This record gives sequence, C-alpha cells and structure tokens, in this order.
Amino acid sequence: MPEKKQSLGESLKALEGIVAWFEDQQQVDVEEGLAKVKEGAVLIKASREKLKEAENEFEVVRKELEGEE
Repeated sequence: MPEKKQSLGESLKALEGIVAWFEDQQQVDVEEGLAKVKEGAVLIKASREKLKEAENEFEVVRKELEGEE
C-alpha cells in the first residue's frame, strides 16, 4: 500500500517525535535507534523537497508581481 504524503507540518511533528523518543531513552536499543535514524533521514529529505517546491512557488509569484509593476 503506498504511503500517504505528509505535509511539511506533519513531517516536522514526526521528526520532533523521533527526537523526543531519543531523549526519553535511558538506554537506546541499537536496532530501534537505527530504524528511527533512517525514518528521520527520509523525513528530512522529504521536508527539504517540500521546502524547495515552496521556494520555487514563491519565486514564481515574486516574478509575476514584479512583472505587474
């Protein structure tokens, strides 16, 4: 089943959850910790892509506004 794409806000909340998980651990299970790191890496990559898309959209709007002046 394909994964639902998360919004940027959802991705950031998930990353906060991962950080909180690590902070709450007295002793980190290496395998579970590695899984969390991998999950975080995927979330970071997706977040960067979403930010780049938003940046591109803002640039298009800026150019449109400059063209009107």
